[in-house]
Amino acid sequence: MSEAQRRSAVSGGNNGYVNGVSPIRSPATICEVDEFCSALGGKKPIHSILIANNGMAAVKFIRSIRTWAYETFGTEKAILLVAMATPEDMRINAEHIRIADQFVEVPGGTNNNNYANVQLIVEVCIVTSVLGHCKRTDKQYEGFFFLLLKMAEITHVDAVWPGWGHASENPELPDALNAKGIIFLGPPSVSMAALGDKIGSSLIAQAADVPTLPWSGSHVKIPAESCLVSIPDEIYSKACVYTTEEAIASCQVVGYPAMIKASWGGGGKGIRKVHSDDEVRTLFKQVQGEVPGSPIFIMKVASQSRHLEVQLLCDQYGNVAALHSRDCSIQRRHQKIIEEGPITVAPPETVKKLEQAARRLAKCVNYVGAATVEYLYSMDTGEYYFLELNPRLQVEHPVTEWIAEVNLPAAQVAVGMGIPLWQIPEIRRFYGVEHGGGYDSWRKVSIVATCFDFDKAESTRPKGHCVAVRVTSEDPDDGFKPTSGKVQFVLSSMTLYRS
Repeated sequence: MSEAQRRSAVSGGNNGYVNGVSPIRSPATICEVDEFCSALGGKKPIHSILIANNGMAAVKFIRSIRTWAYETFGTEKAILLVAMATPEDMRINAEHIRIADQFVEVPGGTNNNNYANVQLIVEVCIVTSVLGHCKRTDKQYEGFFFLLLKMAEITHVDAVWPGWGHASENPELPDALNAKGIIFLGPPSVSMAALGDKIGSSLIAQAADVPTLPWSGSHVKIPAESCLVSIPDEIYSKACVYTTEEAIASCQVVGYPAMIKASWGGGGKGIRKVHSDDEVRTLFKQVQGEVPGSPIFIMKVASQSRHLEVQLLCDQYGNVAALHSRDCSIQRRHQKIIEEGPITVAPPETVKKLEQAARRLAKCVNYVGAATVEYLYSMDTGEYYFLELNPRLQVEHPVTEWIAEVNLPAAQVAVGMGIPLWQIPEIRRFYGVEHGGGYDSWRKVSIVATCFDFDKAESTRPKGHCVAVRVTSEDPDDGFKPTSGKVQFVLSSMTLYRS
């Protein structure tokens, strides 16, 4: 894309800026955001946000914040939204760049150079509040964390939204941002590190009295107060397996079939199902190789089980809201394909237990922000087991938004400002307490709303049922491996559409 084409692209549409120069917001709007934060008991207003993500995640966040801003302040541009733009994104005129208020060019290539680079993100946030786009391709930015800090020092934003993937689960990012006085719209690094690790989170779940499947760490106990600090290495190591022989011994204890899992794995990587000692000998090294350096553990396979989830939202004052549930059982290659909510395969009393257990877990580590607690639910016995906690917003969060009527990205911003959950109008409406409603009622809420006990409050019934389906593509000539390419035709309802 030429410079002339780029200027035309970024100045088109409804951006309100030319060549990356951000629109001037009225002093009245800025004051209203300040008033919103102060009136609802917040600590620090957020006027600008760097979106440390791309694609669907960035577009969804921008749309959600624009909707919330219009409802709350009467203008969708009340909060300045800054996008990160790689050369690859620029060449295709990516939507998240086109609809953002401002963008910053960053190095291309793998996400270690851009969206997952902590030092680059921090640099983009701080240094220059005037530039709307600034190309950063210097060789000095090739280091992983050094590059991400560089990103945060250019736009002088108040906060960073990490989305999912990339740097969203890197505990170094919130620490680096906090050191520069920038708000991270996610959990503290301590909570993230503790619960983002599959082994550590399982140990913490056991301490919080959340049921777990038989696994290599079932015998390891930690006191509840240890959940707020790093688990000592000598205790953590007792839950791991380090050799093929140790893996076989652990599988024999928990029973076959079992799963060999890498604690740092995800998205189908670092996980193998085994049925015998011979399969462990064959597959253990594969798991180690897929996620180099990751601790490995063994977990019993829950046969005929469903993958159930609880969406959490936590503030800075120990309040935790469980925003209904989701069923993500239909998966392929350990990737979710169909997500729906609320849960219908388990009785309401079991769903309530899932929510209560998830809330205990979050409280145990003083969690702040959005999180998802995942469980395996046995259809045969009706028992449920902790699987993991994802310390971020997940791809399937719109399912919860539909049934709970809560704008989750907007709620993340409110929590980031330090506003308690009981002051957020949508949360009050969710729990059916007085003075709840949309964000347009925030002035009334700030005057008459009173605190309520989240441990005793009963949520309203889910609004209908929502199903989300992910479109995927695979190559049948290459073992059905994930692939990409142009859609040639779509066959639906006996009608053939060709492109």
